[in-house]
Amino acid sequence: MSRVRKTGLIGWGAIGRVVGSAVAAGEVPGAELVGIVDNRRLGDAVPAPQLTMEQALESCDLIVEAAGQGVVREWGRAILTSGTDLLVASTGALTDDELAKGLLTTGPGRVYFTGGAVGGLDLLQAVRAMGPLSEVRLTTTKLPSTLEQPWMDERLLAAMRSAKEPVEVMRGTAREVPVRFPKSTNVAASVALAVGDLDAVRVSVVADPAAVHTSHVIEASGPHGSYRFEVRHLPDAANPATSQVVPYAVLRSLAALAGRSGQIL
Repeated sequence: MSRVRKTGLIGWGAIGRVVGSAVAAGEVPGAELVGIVDNRRLGDAVPAPQLTMEQALESCDLIVEAAGQGVVREWGRAILTSGTDLLVASTGALTDDELAKGLLTTGPGRVYFTGGAVGGLDLLQAVRAMGPLSEVRLTTTKLPSTLEQPWMDERLLAAMRSAKEPVEVMRGTAREVPVRFPKSTNVAASVALAVGDLDAVRVSVVADPAAVHTSHVIEASGPHGSYRFEVRHLPDAANPATSQVVPYAVLRSLAALAGRSGQIL
């Protein structure tokens, strides 16, 4: 009989609430929600005790990150060094080469990543095994209000706020873009992880006032073929910067780690 994964959750936001509630309700066989780490006072409405990070590391063998790139940078290596496994939702943190190398080489805990709001990554990994892709492009389109950032100048902000049609707000690599949009472009890092090269993935971020759905279009080509994936998600009502599907992608990854049988990997 497989052991139960004693699971801690970092973050009680749009992603964490769905993930934590599902685990607490027994919807992920093999996983038990032991506690929740959050820097806010959550009160009695949460389905598990609120813990400090130190308490979580003492009582959990798996931590699920659902609180943003900063948490991965601050706590990632400490979690792994303690012997606790880490499931990362905020893959954009891995655009930092030093951090990524540290997470992948630190133990005895193991680090895992979820693809979040994008599909086709398994196929890109398979193609990559045959040889490098010659071109990979990602176009992410979201509502302008979800893309506003402190570094933007007044001219760009005014263009986004008054736009009547799509406006490109940044173009760069998968290394550059998630740093500028830490809550909105983890998909870029997920694609780059699949391709194996942050600098090979060219990313365009588009603000569209008519974007009822968040859209991610991946286009890749190489000696062995060409590939195009498009996903269109409804934004989360509580946090439009993320898609409704993201917590369910995290739950799927957690279910795989907890040992649920009979699913496509």
